[in-house]
Amino acid sequence: MKIDLLNPATFASGHPLEQYRWLRANAPVYRHAEPDGPGFWAVTRYDDVYEVDRDYRRFSSEPTIMIRDSPETDNAFGDYKMMLMMDPPQHMLYRRLIRSEFLPDPARAMAPWMQALATQIVDRVVERGACDFVEDVAGEMPSFVIAHLMGLPLEDGRELYKLTEIIHTAPEALPEGAGAQAVQKMFEYGARVIAEKRARPADDLATKLLQAEVEGKRLDDMEFLLFFLLLVDAGGDTTRNLLSSGLIALLDHPEQLAWLRADLDARLPAAREELLRFCTPVTYMRRTATEDTVLAGQRIAAGDKVVMYFPSANRDERRFADPDALDLGRAPNEHVSFGNGPHVCLGQHIARVEIDAMLREVLVRLPDIERTAAPEWLQSNFICGPKHMPVRFTPGRRVA
Repeated sequence: MKIDLLNPATFASGHPLEQYRWLRANAPVYRHAEPDGPGFWAVTRYDDVYEVDRDYRRFSSEPTIMIRDSPETDNAFGDYKMMLMMDPPQHMLYRRLIRSEFLPDPARAMAPWMQALATQIVDRVVERGACDFVEDVAGEMPSFVIAHLMGLPLEDGRELYKLTEIIHTAPEALPEGAGAQAVQKMFEYGARVIAEKRARPADDLATKLLQAEVEGKRLDDMEFLLFFLLLVDAGGDTTRNLLSSGLIALLDHPEQLAWLRADLDARLPAAREELLRFCTPVTYMRRTATEDTVLAGQRIAAGDKVVMYFPSANRDERRFADPDALDLGRAPNEHVSFGNGPHVCLGQHIARVEIDAMLREVLVRLPDIERTAAPEWLQSNFICGPKHMPVRFTPGRRVA
């Protein structure tokens, strides 16, 4: 079995499930070559991924959560670090600044607004009878939600989403420097947000961050910009890619789709969790060993890169019965699509509300939706999901 989890072509039609399966069976902590680097350990079993993600003392998020050490993926911001690339206790100091907005109760309180937003999104395409599901539907919801939370014009959320697509695309699939240019454009927009919110404070997350303090010191401009980049960049990943790849899974399993539609409201929560397990939008997160250690019998040296593969963990036969089957009623379903431990996804509760609202709207109002061509997948070994997916359906009427 040839193993190559670096080449974005490996993910040209979704996760390389055969490679994951071979690794779990034969080399669950596998020394993966890296053409322009020292190599890394690919961790593919559930229990080992779980252990690495929780043990920040042995497996640090510093200096980066990306595999490659390069100016476009590491923290090339002097002494500044993004929250994702901090360890406790520093990580928790920054996480607490925004945690209250992302707890389950505030997320549930947004549900009526998100359902109305889902209705508007479908209204924009329903009369046409066809659309690009990723751009016109799946990408709209998280773009508008993060713009709403940050106090930005909703339409700007769409433009920021386009930048995140570039940032997540593998550098070799882009013109030279395109990733860095996208980050720079994000920072330029963020700088305008700083000026606007300092001149006209409002009841939104951007204003709250600009007024926040860490150990008695307010965030400076670069700290805000890194927070802004993180929230915009991560705010759309799971929802956008789950909705798109989740629709593919549903259409490929018509018996499961029929089961879901038979009692949509009651069955949607379990179905959503199974789609999160089955599709797993975020492919990996890297940690760096802080000491010589042993993982699943494999010796790892201090400084080695240790990379957790969440989609493989979510297909682990040792954890899930018949893991390659889509079972929308699966219970229990303790997947690791949002990670665990100190870096568990902050936006997971909002993502769940977004997913439910959008799936409900699509399945009810576009009942005969179908693909008209093979989806074009994002060229990335980090985020897995379609970039374009043409669909058609019987035209309907607007309701909002």
